[in-house]
Amino acid sequence: MTRSPAEAAPPHIAPTHAPAPRRAPDELAAHLPEGKTRLWRPKRIVIAKAAAGTAVAAQAARVGAELGAEVVHLSGNTVRGLKGESEAETYRRAKSTLAIVQAPPSALKLQPIPPSADFRLDLAVGCPAHCQYCYLAGSLSGPPVTRAYANLGEIFAVLPDYLGQGRITSGTQARGHEGTTFEASCYTDPLGIEHLTGSLSAAIEHVAGMHQEGAEIGLRFTTKYDAVAPLLTLQHGGRTRARFSVNAEIVTRLFEGGTAPLGARLAAMGRMAAAGYPVGLTVAPIMPVEGWQDAYDALLSRTAAVLPEGADLTVELITHRFTPGSREVLMGWYPATKLEMDPGVRAQKRNKFGGVKYVYPKALMDEMKGWFGEAVRARLPRASVLYWT
Repeated sequence: MTRSPAEAAPPHIAPTHAPAPRRAPDELAAHLPEGKTRLWRPKRIVIAKAAAGTAVAAQAARVGAELGAEVVHLSGNTVRGLKGESEAETYRRAKSTLAIVQAPPSALKLQPIPPSADFRLDLAVGCPAHCQYCYLAGSLSGPPVTRAYANLGEIFAVLPDYLGQGRITSGTQARGHEGTTFEASCYTDPLGIEHLTGSLSAAIEHVAGMHQEGAEIGLRFTTKYDAVAPLLTLQHGGRTRARFSVNAEIVTRLFEGGTAPLGARLAAMGRMAAAGYPVGLTVAPIMPVEGWQDAYDALLSRTAAVLPEGADLTVELITHRFTPGSREVLMGWYPATKLEMDPGVRAQKRNKFGGVKYVYPKALMDEMKGWFGEAVRARLPRASVLYWT
C-alpha cells in the first residue's frame, strides 16, 4: 500500500501541518511574488584599464552610477586604495568596492572542483555578502574586494578543451546526463553581482548555445540572492542548474548579512523552476543549533511548498567547518560573532597536503547525516541528494 508523505516520515520528522499542495509551473509562477529584490549597492566601481570598453565594464559603470556608486576609471590595472587604518576599515572599503578587471591567465586553466562539478569556471572572485562563516576567508589573498572578469570571450573560449575530461559528471552513470559541468560560484556569488555585470546571463546563454551545437555540457551556480528576473526569459535550454544556498531561519538571520531573506530565496527558486531551469538546494553550512531538527525540517517543508510539480531538484548537504587560517580571518572581520569556531569541540580532518580542517565529531556527523537523509526523502521525495560533506 502506498503511504502518504506524512505516513512515510519517521516519527522525529513528522509534519506538524498538512503538506502544501503542489502547483503546475504556470500556475505557480503566477502566485510567486516578485517582491522587492535585494540588490548590492557598491559605493565604488573601479574599472581597470585593460577592462575598459568591454560589455561588463559598460554595464557596471551604467548600473553602478544609477545606484549612486562612484565610478573610477584606472590608468593602470592595479586596484589600490582599499587598505584602511584598521582591519575593520579595510574590510568595509573592500566589501563596498566592485573592481572590473581582466581574468588572469590562471583563470583560463580550469581546475577540478569536486564534489560539485567537473571544473571551476570563475566569472568573478569575491562576494558582496557578509556571511560570518564565509568560505572565502583565508582562500583569497588581500582585502575581500569583489573582482568581476571582463574578458568573458577568452573565458568561454577555453570550455571546449575540457569537454569529456571531468570525473564528477563527465561519463558517469549517475550524472552523465549533465555532461561536463562547470561551477560558476566557487569564489563568488554570480547572481549577487549580475545586475552590475551581466556575466551570468552571458554564461547561461553561451552554454545553451554550445549544447545546441552538440556539446554535452552543463553550467551550475549557487546563490544567496533572489534577483532572478533577468534569468527567467533567457534561452537556457535546461543546461544551467540554479542552486540556492539556504539554511535554517535562525542561522540565516544570525550569520548571513547582506543576503536576500530566506523566503525570498525560496520564492526565487520556485520561479526559476517554473521557468524550466533545473534547480538545487544547497543546505550550507549545516549547524547543530538548538532544535536543529525542527529548524531544518521547516526549511525542507518550505522548499517543497514553492516547487512546481515535477521540478528537477538536487540537494547538496554541507556541514560547517573551518581552518585555522579562516578562523583567524573571520575573527578579524567579525570580532563580535556568536558563531561557534572552537577547535576544542571539533574533530580534525587533514587533507592530502597535511592541511587541517575542523569538522564536527564523528558521532554528531553520523547523527546529522542520518537525519537529513530521512528528512529529505520524506519532504522532497523526488529530489536527488548529490553528496553529504
